Amino acid sequence: MGTLARNIGRAALGATAVGTATVAYAAGIERTHWTLRQATLPVLSEGARPLRVLHISDLHMMPNQRSKQRWVAALAELDPDLVVNTGDNLAHKAAVPSVLRALGPLLDRPGVFVFGSNDYYAPRPKNPARYLIKSKRRVHGIPLPWRDLRAALVERGWQDLTHVRRLLSVEGQTIAVAGVDDPHLHRDRYVDIAGRPNRAATLRLGVTHSPEPRVLDAFAEDGYDLVLAGHTHGGQLRVPGYGAIVTNCELDRSRARGASRWGAHMWLHVSAGLGTSPYAPVRFACPPEASLLTLVPRPTGTNTPDNAQQAARFGADADVS
Repeated sequence: MGTLARNIGRAALGATAVGTATVAYAAGIERTHWTLRQATLPVLSEGARPLRVLHISDLHMMPNQRSKQRWVAALAELDPDLVVNTGDNLAHKAAVPSVLRALGPLLDRPGVFVFGSNDYYAPRPKNPARYLIKSKRRVHGIPLPWRDLRAALVERGWQDLTHVRRLLSVEGQTIAVAGVDDPHLHRDRYVDIAGRPNRAATLRLGVTHSPEPRVLDAFAEDGYDLVLAGHTHGGQLRVPGYGAIVTNCELDRSRARGASRWGAHMWLHVSAGLGTSPYAPVRFACPPEASLLTLVPRPTGTNTPDNAQQAARFGADADVS
């Protein structure tokens, strides 16, 4: 009996040590392991020149996060043709200058954006179990200075896509873009942008913060080629061999991060984002990321990739730290 008790004690101590090490890694190492994810997506009109799109999301910026600010600013060296920001930039009422410091060099590039819930309201302490149990109850934090952030981004030339449709000229090619306000807060009004986008455009691009299926279905029905979204944090905590535990929205777990097909024509790309709530500063098996997407023409003579092999080839993502 003494031996059994000692073995149980050793097992308990071992489990505690593993748990402690995992939390330490998730909070102290992976949370700041800034990662560039790359993918090639066949979404352009036949014969179009490739476009390089930098997808940034979920900065959740705090004023003192200098490492994150430096890393994001350095992404300008990738020389993207277009920058798309899918929201949740702020995590503190004084973070607007920090976001602009991070995005500064990228603001000289063509760019578009929509906002998420953590642009409008500050995060609050939450019971982590709430992410595992669906609830309609939502308590907002203090209001954040999203108007100041919007004014600064627009002043530098980026386009606010909140419930508007626009035509952009990027590298001599026409892109039809449209966006909605955050579906996570039920602020989306797709009816304001409904209708088929310009069919002569090289790319028809939809932008939303939360990838709610109702919004994705609407973009797909109208004939968009690609939708970019964030919000999920890729699950933030992923189990190797299982993937994301939750997505914090109605999107299925398999699409919590990276590229996937949505319907017969449209592609979806979900960024796992670069930040966390200051009240849950951990990531596991899901490093913070920005994504460089190389958009190329669809296969000649077809509207969409017509088999699983093509989907796997073009949908696979590769991490480059």
